[in-house]
Amino acid sequence: MDPVIIVGAGPVGLTLALALARQEVPSVVLDEGPGKDEPRLARTVVLREDTTALLERLTGSPVARAGTRWAGWRSMRRKQVMREVSFGDAPDGPEHLTGPAPLHIAQHVLTGALRAALVNEPLVKVCVDSRLDALEQERSGITAHTRGPKGTWWRGSYVVGCDGPRSTVRKLQDIRFPGRTAVERHAVAALRVELPWEGRALLHRMPPWRTSGPSGGEVTGRPLPEGVWRLDWLLPPGKDLVTPELLVGHVRETLGGWTDGPTPSYELLDTGVHTVHHRLARRWRVGRVFLAGDAAHCLGALGTHGLDEGLRDADNLAWKLAPAWHHGPHEALLDSYQSERRAVVAARLRAADQALPLLRPGSGLRAYVPGSTRGHDALLTDGHLGQGAIGAPGTYAGSPLAPGALEGEVPVDTPRGAPVADVRVTAEDGSFVQLRDRLGRGALLVLLIAPGTGVWERKHWATAGIMPRLAAAVTALPYRAELLVAESYPGAAAHSVLLVRPDGHLVTALSGVRPADLYAAAEAVLGGPVKAPAEAAAQAGAAAGSR
Repeated sequence: MDPVIIVGAGPVGLTLALALARQEVPSVVLDEGPGKDEPRLARTVVLREDTTALLERLTGSPVARAGTRWAGWRSMRRKQVMREVSFGDAPDGPEHLTGPAPLHIAQHVLTGALRAALVNEPLVKVCVDSRLDALEQERSGITAHTRGPKGTWWRGSYVVGCDGPRSTVRKLQDIRFPGRTAVERHAVAALRVELPWEGRALLHRMPPWRTSGPSGGEVTGRPLPEGVWRLDWLLPPGKDLVTPELLVGHVRETLGGWTDGPTPSYELLDTGVHTVHHRLARRWRVGRVFLAGDAAHCLGALGTHGLDEGLRDADNLAWKLAPAWHHGPHEALLDSYQSERRAVVAARLRAADQALPLLRPGSGLRAYVPGSTRGHDALLTDGHLGQGAIGAPGTYAGSPLAPGALEGEVPVDTPRGAPVADVRVTAEDGSFVQLRDRLGRGALLVLLIAPGTGVWERKHWATAGIMPRLAAAVTALPYRAELLVAESYPGAAAHSVLLVRPDGHLVTALSGVRPADLYAAAEAVLGGPVKAPAEAAAQAGAAAGSR
């Protein structure tokens, strides 16, 4: 079968190529650039725990070591500390969050790690200097044409547009991209400097030293490796030019204010202006064409970061394209990509748009909306920390892939459709691994909660108790599945059985071994009974012709 054609060689496109390769699906990545990225320390991304784990799993390298995990977070208003958070295993400070901190990394470093992982990947071909200019869909596949020094026709099974907010793929499919332009605008500087709070990110609203210039009254500082910091100043609405002199003035004013004295010595490394748009594509699928990342959505106001959602797009789409590529199209499964991902991103955009009038200076609504200043600051902090409606990863509770009512279903601390907790499990080969290490392999995961098994080798209990019956039920599922065992899982009773999607979202939790319920849930997560190949192909062709 023809490879998947991925248009765009940014982090989302490269991640999708690796995710497909891990499920034995070949792809061609069309890169309109020269195949390398200009180092820009003022262009960085913040990744949450789940997306960092995804990248490390796909690249096989410790991506986190190339960036900086925040030691803590401080939110200030004028001279007052509104909230202070520490991360890690050891409590430190008034508020402590367990688990890995957000990861701050330069985008060119991240893209370089993804490119390095693809060098020896035989299932992925990266074609540089290849700019898409035409697409032609057919019942049996799709053809793409590129122009440039290596202009040619490419034959593929599917096309995924990961080519950014000005997506050629989206325009060729005549998909509308409504939304708002310049929701926020920030002046950005990357500099090497020593600050009083080493390794701790900072959000400072209404700093007391602010001048009448376009500082916007809000400054964010985020640490990078080797003593480098990225500083962002919120700019007022409009298109006022950010001159070098103005930016240097903000740097000197801010550093002097933070160190409570003369401006400390610093090395200015890079500057820029970051403009945030809020847009959402009307459709994310047209026949054999899909959109992902900034081609499908633009978000990023109030401290949120759109790359997280783009990487989740790639993870969601990869495991759905894999069975379609190997076994023939399953339209309900492919359609669920748009249903799930668009709903999640739309909810985050709505939450940010509703919060903007509360949190941004100059809005007349602030005088009429109830709520404390502290509450408003907490809402903004949620975006930066990946919490709440603005920042937290979405769930697929209303997914078309969710099973109906199951007789043996029981509640656990993870709701249906939410990402599972990363507990330690025993794999089929007897090794102890983290649950997230088994994701992205194109298989469902069936997790048995069996206290006491962690102290014995698997060979001693693999054929005892309920294990043989559960193993037989897993073998009979309509999709490849891996059986794992854990000592415990948050909120799960002993002998509970959890069914987990290949992208790590919970399908259901059952009380004990219930083969009929397990089969029904597995069938539902595939979109229902798989259609015959001829019927599926005809349906795909009809969808392409109806756009």
